[in-house]
Amino acid sequence: MTYDLYIGDRMYSSWSLRGWLMLEKFALPHRTHMIGLYSGTMAQDMANLAPARLVPSLRTPEGTVVGESLAMAETLAERHPEAGLWPADPALRATARWLCAEMASGFGGLRGECAMQFSHIWQGFSVSDAVKADLERIETLWAHARSLSGSKSGGLFGQYSLADVFYTPVAARIVGYDLPVSEASLAYCTALLSDPAVLRWQELAQDIKYDPEPYALDLPRRAWALPG
Repeated sequence: MTYDLYIGDRMYSSWSLRGWLMLEKFALPHRTHMIGLYSGTMAQDMANLAPARLVPSLRTPEGTVVGESLAMAETLAERHPEAGLWPADPALRATARWLCAEMASGFGGLRGECAMQFSHIWQGFSVSDAVKADLERIETLWAHARSLSGSKSGGLFGQYSLADVFYTPVAARIVGYDLPVSEASLAYCTALLSDPAVLRWQELAQDIKYDPEPYALDLPRRAWALPG
């Protein structure tokens, strides 16, 4: 039983990272297929997945195509209840779904102004009011999750779950733009980004270079390094 996962560029495609972690972190067998997100071949590469039009997209072993990350998450959790993709406790599970849904539909300032990347850390990034508001909301949600779960370290709900999958690219944005967050939130970002699976993704992300570089800023940069 092997899934086919279709992803875009590893350096910049935050949703592709989420799709991959859903399978990789919960040991669900899969094959990864690259879609030409920046090469102009995206529509052609995804033709056999229609009407899916975005990455990530998933094909089940039976041939069903599933688009949209939340639909993929629920499909995998339904098919593999033993894998523990969602927290076991009903209250924590409902809250984790809430946090994932808000991530999927919100934080437009952060997502629009701070493209995910694993190459370097921007220096002197000017934090807009929209990004500041998104960071404050994210910290509120993370604190709420921990208050319910009692988790002091590791996943938001104790054991690693889909909530941590969905917020890993947020952690990359916080670190990659040196954004102002609390010590507790920075520690959580470091934990997510130092995970062996994420480090492997980051290593693979270095394989492709672009000229011109997508999402380049007129700012100094320093080498990627995790806090602490």
